[in-house]
Amino acid sequence: MTSSILLRALCLAAFAAACAAPVHATSSASSASSAGSASSGSVSDSIGASSNSSGGERKVAAGDYRVIDLAQAPAKADTTRLTLRAVAADAAGAAREFTLDVPNRALAERGLGKGELVRVNERAYGFEFAHADTRRAFFLALQDDWYRDLASRKVTI
Repeated sequence: MTSSILLRALCLAAFAAACAAPVHATSSASSASSAGSASSGSVSDSIGASSNSSGGERKVAAGDYRVIDLAQAPAKADTTRLTLRAVAADAAGAAREFTLDVPNRALAERGLGKGELVRVNERAYGFEFAHADTRRAFFLALQDDWYRDLASRKVTI
């Protein structure tokens, strides 16, 4: 087992343990424990370029984003497509904008509406999306290799 796979396994085990434990809202809570009820998906399946973004690049970075549109995600049952625009402009003076496809179950406890703020935190495993006011995560967009490592596999003994 390579050290990379071992490190991922340890991180995933810590994440699973944090999810099983009760979550307490404190400023020192780890991202894993604060994301205990969050859904997850892969970056490539969840994050897309907005029709208004230049060059079709994925322009996701840590920061606060405003929900500018919500709609049913095309060809994805039980999934909401959020269009998010950065509150702060980038170095070139442009506002980052992208779409995020979120399973409806991730928004069941607390939905989002136009104008609300979403906090994006960049993590080693991908991106954490949280309600800006409470900083409670509702969705994790995992780097594709991390997402593949989480897939269930049949074990033969």
